[in-house]
Amino acid sequence: MVTTPSTNDIAFVRRDMLPQQSAPASSKGIVAWLRESLFSSIPYTILTLFCIYVLYVIIPPIVSFLITNAVWSGTDRAVCATQVQGGTQPDGWFGACWAYVGDYANQFIYGRYPDEEQWRVNIVGLMFFGGLAPLLIPSAPFKRENILFMTIVFPIATLILLTGGHFSVGGLYVPLAIITVLGLVLAFMFAKLSDSDPIPRVRAVAIFFAALFVLLFILGFDFGLEEVETEVWGGLLVTLVIAVTGIAASLPLGIALALGRRSALPIVRFFSIVFIEFWRGVPLITVLFMSSVMLPLFLPEGVTFDKLLRALIGVALFSSAYMAEVVRGGLQALPKGQYEGAMALGLNWGQMMRMIILPQALKLVIPGIVNTFIGLFKDTTLVLIIGLFDFLGQIQSSFSDPTWSSPVQAMSGYAFAALTYWVFCFAMSRYSMFMERKLDTGHKR
Repeated sequence: MVTTPSTNDIAFVRRDMLPQQSAPASSKGIVAWLRESLFSSIPYTILTLFCIYVLYVIIPPIVSFLITNAVWSGTDRAVCATQVQGGTQPDGWFGACWAYVGDYANQFIYGRYPDEEQWRVNIVGLMFFGGLAPLLIPSAPFKRENILFMTIVFPIATLILLTGGHFSVGGLYVPLAIITVLGLVLAFMFAKLSDSDPIPRVRAVAIFFAALFVLLFILGFDFGLEEVETEVWGGLLVTLVIAVTGIAASLPLGIALALGRRSALPIVRFFSIVFIEFWRGVPLITVLFMSSVMLPLFLPEGVTFDKLLRALIGVALFSSAYMAEVVRGGLQALPKGQYEGAMALGLNWGQMMRMIILPQALKLVIPGIVNTFIGLFKDTTLVLIIGLFDFLGQIQSSFSDPTWSSPVQAMSGYAFAALTYWVFCFAMSRYSMFMERKLDTGHKR
């Protein structure tokens, strides 16, 4: 028996498409962002309103102090004081004294570095930022040449320009020649015990010691520059010298210590652990104090080290211990299959670390590395305790000048210091986020 389907059993098929319609106004644009990010629920709405109220209370006075009521030009304290305080401002005035900051800008940057020699500091600054910018841009060409410039040419040129290049290195040639011969003999003997070709090893050692001879020759050459003692350095110059040296030294030292702590050789692992735990167990202010005050007491009579050099070594060793733990966290985060896969390819330990393990580990701990860099940059202010006037120390020393003594002098100086530190730290933070996004290949959830 055949039944005829009723009208209700026949499916409806649309023949004409409806015209395209725009999304609701509440699901796109600024309205949708506000609903999703700030007013998605009652607790979020209350928290958002509270934050708006806090900003309303805090921001207007800050803007008024820094911009609206600020003094931008003047020659002495009179422009930054009220009439009751002996100045020209009306009673009740309260604003930043940027005229004082502008008058002291030279000392804030160079410290007591001689005015006629400050062009050398400017050249160093141009080389640093000019070489760093293309190094940080992934698409910039000549990466290898730029790295060689920043790791070899720039440090030597900076040392010569800032100090004047007056070094006595003649007595080092004879012991260095003996070390070179012994190094070549040991490298050849080690290469003979290996299955690999000994020629590249010997060539590498020869190039290394030849570079040392060239370096000593350059340092011993008289460039005709006036000698500038590190005691007169100060301001932003000292802050950047300590921070850049600490950052540049802590990363390779930290990587070496992290690998040493995970080494299969007991003696290497033991010394790495002792080094890391020792430097992590003492505060930086103690390290600086010991390097400046106590270390000279243990040196032979007549042997001295520059105070800034001692501070640089202490900061580098201290920060390298923290960097080692950051890198070790990245090494432990990698699955064991990465090591097994690298060994299955026939790679030796050095090739495995250089091409497989370290690139992945360092990518995972970029936030921790940059966080250590930022902390190190801000910790440079502690060198004031050993008599080195960094950027903040130079600002504090200017408070004793009666020419600009006013109730807002200290607040203006500290505000300028805070803005300067924020610019450098924020730049490092934003670049870190940029590199995280660029190198993020499969870790998003």
